[in-house]
Amino acid sequence: MQYRRLGNTDIDVSAICLGTMTWGSQNTEAEAHAQIDLALDRGVNFIDTAEAYPVTPVSRETQGRTEEFIGSWIAGRKRRDSIVLATKVAGPGRPGDPRRFRDGNNRLDRRNIEEAVDASLRRLQTDYIDLYQLHWPDRAVPSFGRRGLATLADHPDTVPIAETLAVLGDLIKAGKIRHVGVSNETAWGVGEYLRIARETGLPRIVSIQNPYNLLNRLFEIGLSEFALREQVGLLAYSPLAGGHLTGKYLGGTIPEGSRRAVAGQFVRYENAAQPVASARYVATAHAHGIDPAQFALAFVNSRPFVTSTIVGATSLAQLETDIGSIDVTLDESAFAAIDAVQRDIPDPCP
Repeated sequence: MQYRRLGNTDIDVSAICLGTMTWGSQNTEAEAHAQIDLALDRGVNFIDTAEAYPVTPVSRETQGRTEEFIGSWIAGRKRRDSIVLATKVAGPGRPGDPRRFRDGNNRLDRRNIEEAVDASLRRLQTDYIDLYQLHWPDRAVPSFGRRGLATLADHPDTVPIAETLAVLGDLIKAGKIRHVGVSNETAWGVGEYLRIARETGLPRIVSIQNPYNLLNRLFEIGLSEFALREQVGLLAYSPLAGGHLTGKYLGGTIPEGSRRAVAGQFVRYENAAQPVASARYVATAHAHGIDPAQFALAFVNSRPFVTSTIVGATSLAQLETDIGSIDVTLDESAFAAIDAVQRDIPDPCP
């Protein structure tokens, strides 16, 4: 396993991070524990979760169950010091959105963040969270596959970033969290978090968790420079594009129990260009004698702005394959083939 520094902290995290968003819906508690055990055995020390998980599918009945599964592992194995634990507080949900918490007004303000972190600590059965992330911004942003921002009038009561950072600063002083990060954030947002921290002495973000894969390389435009120059490294989620880059959905196949079969809300990868691009990447992987999943993950692992690649699996066999990607090195001809697909079909799934 390779290890990389988490932002400007003194924490080294594994280049592969164990994602958990299927635990509690597609995976049982025993399966979740087995995944953690296997990951640690393979050198993974970084686990990422969220108060909103599981989200396959999103359900008010199962929200928080993933953290509970991790908490029971911590209580049973007594190995809290072996892991770097990251979780997230949910931003405001749209009307009718099941990702709504507390009174349905989960803004990134003091009351909601304090309630959220205390609830996560209880579920996780730990005294502290190593990395506490804002799952998505409080303000209107182009995210989750949406492009552009037409107006600012839709969210006039956005919680100021300075207020959010002030709460997080108090939580650090209280010892409940160690460091803070953002997720599904824009270049403007990252710049504001850094500016406010610099001018006020409030906590500095150490990471950004955004989608990044062969079908969506938009992070390279703007955000990658922040990652490299400001030590706000990418925690890359969806590195397999929801499984499309494994090739299992080619030809319109939807395997029983797969993410496409159980989580219809993930439509980011459903467009006419995606199957064409995915087929070319899968063919390129086979031409180089590499498993398509490991080929796609190896590309993400190789990027200098990536701190850790978040992998999620519903079986131990899948997890073995994903973790094994750290030992795969792509040669110049592989990168040239990747660039050729990107030129022909640029970022089909933003």
